[in-house]
Amino acid sequence: MEIKSESLIAYPRDVVYRAYRDRLPEVAKYIPDVKQIIIHKRLEEGKVLRLHNEWVSERDVPAFAQKFLKPEMLRWDDFATWDEAAWACDWRIKTRAFTDAVSCGGRNLFVEAGPRSTRVILSGELKIALKEIPGVPGFLASTIGPQVEKFIVSLITPNLVKVNESLGKFLDEQAGR
Repeated sequence: MEIKSESLIAYPRDVVYRAYRDRLPEVAKYIPDVKQIIIHKRLEEGKVLRLHNEWVSERDVPAFAQKFLKPEMLRWDDFATWDEAAWACDWRIKTRAFTDAVSCGGRNLFVEAGPRSTRVILSGELKIALKEIPGVPGFLASTIGPQVEKFIVSLITPNLVKVNESLGKFLDEQAGR
């Protein structure tokens, strides 16, 4: 299932790009439902930077899901390759729950939208192989799989916009606005 998000942030492209790339752990406190972002690896190769960040959710596991979801599963690993020459970031998410069943990745583009504005365009794809999840009958997996993906994308997309809004709030605070 396709994931798309587009946001306008009222700061120059280089400021937005570098804040997104280098300061996400500081931005985390502005992002609803995110407790923290932990940098595990940072490898610079010229204008290319490879990052492995761990995102930690602040949400509690609902009672009905506590049998199969543990709090430590509400974390995900974000593997990103930042290419400053292209003003782009290619990313891949690895979930802690149902790791073999979930595939998610894509690209963020940072496009100048005037001298003091940046359009952040995210495009990606989420795939869930329900047949890989224990307890899901095979005959249901192919039937309900697309609906499950659509539902999850409908939950993810507003959060992607919130990350960009949070980045804008962080930059506002840094600029004393």
